Amino acid sequence: MQAAYSWKLCITAILSLALGACSSLPTLTPDMARRDAPPVQLDGPQGPLSSARSKAILDRLQARGVETNIFKLHLAVEEAIVGSPLTSDNKVELLQDGPETYQAMINAIDAALDHINMESFIIEDDEVGQRFADALIAKQRAGVQVNLIRDSVGTLRTPSSFFSRLSAAGIQVLEFNPVNPLTAKAGWSVNQRDHRKLLIIDGRIAFLGGVNISSVYSGGSFSPQSIKRPNDALPWRDTHLQLEGPVVGELQKLFIETWEKQQGEPLAPRDYFPVSQHLGNDVVRAVGSSPDDPYSLIYVTLISALRSAQSEIWLTNAYFVPDPQLLAALKQAAARGVDVQLILPSSTDSWLVLHAGRAYYSELLKAGVKLHQRRDALLHVKTAVIDGVWSTVGSTNLDWRSFLHNQEVNAVVLGTDFGGKMRAAFLADLDKSEQITLEKWRRRPLDARVKELLGRLWEYWL
Repeated sequence: MQAAYSWKLCITAILSLALGACSSLPTLTPDMARRDAPPVQLDGPQGPLSSARSKAILDRLQARGVETNIFKLHLAVEEAIVGSPLTSDNKVELLQDGPETYQAMINAIDAALDHINMESFIIEDDEVGQRFADALIAKQRAGVQVNLIRDSVGTLRTPSSFFSRLSAAGIQVLEFNPVNPLTAKAGWSVNQRDHRKLLIIDGRIAFLGGVNISSVYSGGSFSPQSIKRPNDALPWRDTHLQLEGPVVGELQKLFIETWEKQQGEPLAPRDYFPVSQHLGNDVVRAVGSSPDDPYSLIYVTLISALRSAQSEIWLTNAYFVPDPQLLAALKQAAARGVDVQLILPSSTDSWLVLHAGRAYYSELLKAGVKLHQRRDALLHVKTAVIDGVWSTVGSTNLDWRSFLHNQEVNAVVLGTDFGGKMRAAFLADLDKSEQITLEKWRRRPLDARVKELLGRLWEYWL
């Protein structure tokens, strides 16, 4: 999917360079948290919890985990820099692969009673896209208000008739940063894209992660009985979340903020923020990032977690092109004895991004970072699990574009219960991956090295 629009972004990159419109990533100091900072406070279904209740929940999570600084260092840093609160009483389900994710999403859409807010980078006019269109139209006709944000570049290949059909049924459709400047209501910023994949049902259930609306996910990547894709194309391997509880309200705020910034028509009055209930024991923070922000909140959150890690850093990511600070955080963690492992693609839909990232493999391998390439699937996952207690799933790739030019959304989940599920998912992918050794990497052919050089020339814009 990255390849479908990267050449268009190259043109906008040249324009932006000519105009001097470059932004940069923030430099994090080792100790950003104030030493006199107040205790971390959680939000529950009825609002902020007491300091004592918040401390009891965090102490319980820490007691069940490995020895880690994440609860002492990372939480304090996050509390100082991230706008959304840590929320308790959530229920989080891990969804892997398209068929499982789509079924859960369609089930939630079919059960909607009040409204549906959906935001997606890619929505294709194929079997999966039509399935979602039919479900959304059916709910709109039943009196459920459907509001849809679709990225202009991500849906460039989708016929306008697809969205006209939705609009004709009464669905509010908003095009994010239109490629055509004549239709842009909020200024023309074509290089800034909405890469989020977010679905919110009745303000009570939310889905987020890496899965777009496309038939590339029609085949699974774990079970040999999965549906085969046409022409024996590789199945896409991805990860998504289903969330219920107070965190859904924070994700709803992100959707509405984007709608208003893009000057969409006023949203129909609905119960967008219903009273939440105790649904589970997961502590979750919704983290959204936008190019309009002073810096990427997701980037700062991730760097903080990497620096706080004590035993494990396990990352799985589809598009890996690290900036100097991310590269240093991984190398420094390995140097202090942390088990740093990355699962990365062996096949991709963007060879330029793939080889830009591979230009850093030698440096990482020399530093003791373990690298693996996922076989038999096109990897599109964006996840991390650190020390078995800090996990994140979302739309954010580990590259410059995600941190600087895209709107992204991730969920950070704390605790060993969900961390155990994330570790199991990582190990399942690891079982289907091939480790890259430094000796093997040094023997790669000359043409691969040339591609790496070309990729690095464009890494800021990829």
